[in-house]
Amino acid sequence: MGIRLLCVASITVGSIALFACSAAPQTPQERLELTVDSTAAISNFTAQDPSLADLLKDSDGYAIFPEVGKGAVAVGASYGQGEVWEGGKRIGFADMTAATIGASFGAQTFAELIVFRTPAASRRFQSGQFTFDAGASAVVLKAGAANDVKWENDIAVFVDPKGGLMADASIGGQQFKFTTWSQANQ
Repeated sequence: MGIRLLCVASITVGSIALFACSAAPQTPQERLELTVDSTAAISNFTAQDPSLADLLKDSDGYAIFPEVGKGAVAVGASYGQGEVWEGGKRIGFADMTAATIGASFGAQTFAELIVFRTPAASRRFQSGQFTFDAGASAVVLKAGAANDVKWENDIAVFVDPKGGLMADASIGGQQFKFTTWSQANQ
């Protein structure tokens, strides 16, 4: 059983690596679709919690992942593609990947918003060295959530569940790859 689990984990991590080759959508049409989806996700976040609009305005920047897919049968994987904003301008794209091993089962999709309170927090994210540790969690979106935000290292995370059967808001183990707007358009 141990070797079988290790093989499944290796295949899962390898599959994520294939998806994560570039943080930017490959074609202009894919970039446009991601922009439309990201704009809709931000609108949905702020419609559900109007106080989030002020939080975003007062922050240094944010990353929005309009759709993250997560699935697990003992071994889990997540993947999402999003846009990164700083100072009110889109500056690039990001991929989020995660792999887990443990007693988990199910599948879900959700939108994820990562808010950077300071320029230092934004730089940590853009550097490619940023990950969430195993104990990290997110605030599930609801009215007033932004008023009670708990910053950790000047970063706050909100999730908006869209569907599925997993009920946790854990984000531990997520890794991010950032690509600037100019790199994506070369």
